[in-house]
Amino acid sequence: QVQLVESGGGLVQAGGSLRLSCAASGGTFSRYAMGWFRQAPGKEREFVAAMTWSGGFTYYEASVKGRFTISRDNAKNTAYLQMNSLKPEDTAMYYCAADLTDNWSRFSSDYRYWGQGTQVTVSS
Repeated sequence: QVQLVESGGGLVQAGGSLRLSCAASGGTFSRYAMGWFRQAPGKEREFVAAMTWSGGFTYYEASVKGRFTISRDNAKNTAYLQMNSLKPEDTAMYYCAADLTDNWSRFSSDYRYWGQGTQVTVSS
């Protein structure tokens, strides 16, 4: 059983940056593909970025590509989402997710383990 805990959210002005962290425990972190999702009020949860267990492949939603970077440090059992050039439309609760596979996925149903979320608010 893997436990995920996100941190790093907060209030930032448009154009600013935040780095979210996702600390994992209870499993062999290096064997898990990782994903980041977000959900704004009144909207469905949407895919943001994903990474294979090795970190050799990453994938981004079109709206964040070039601004966000997913990464991981297997020695620290932690995944990251570096968010630059933030926009008000990036405001949402951000969740990290993990699954025991080397395949990345953009579908939330493919991830077995989820964190509790961290709020990101971008002011205009």
